[in-house]
Amino acid sequence: MSDTRTPAQIEADIIGRREQLALVLDEIGVRVHPKTIMGDAKAKVASTVDRTAGRAFVAVNRSVSDVKAQFVAEDGSPRLERVVPAALLVAGAVSLLVVSSRRRKRC
Repeated sequence: MSDTRTPAQIEADIIGRREQLALVLDEIGVRVHPKTIMGDAKAKVASTVDRTAGRAFVAVNRSVSDVKAQFVAEDGSPRLERVVPAALLVAGAVSLLVVSSRRRKRC
C-alpha cells in the first residue's frame, strides 16, 4: 500500500489537523478554566435550589389548601363548627403562654 498523495496534500492535511487540534485545545482550556468551572457549579446549585424551592412551594401550597378546606366551605363561607373550636384552642394556648411568661418574670 503506497501513499499516492502529493507532498502538498500531506502538508495541507497536517495544517488542517493542527487547526483542529488548536480548536480542541482552546475548548479544553475554556472548560478547565476556574471561572468556567465556578460558573457551571453556580448554575448547577442555582438549578437545584430552584427545583427544591419549587417543590417546597408546591408542598406548602397543598398543605395550606388542605387546611383551608377544613375551615372554609366550598362556597367560601366559614365552617363555624370547625372555626370556633380551633379559635378557642388558639386562645387557650396563647393564654397559657402569657401566664407562663409572667410567672417566669416574677421568679
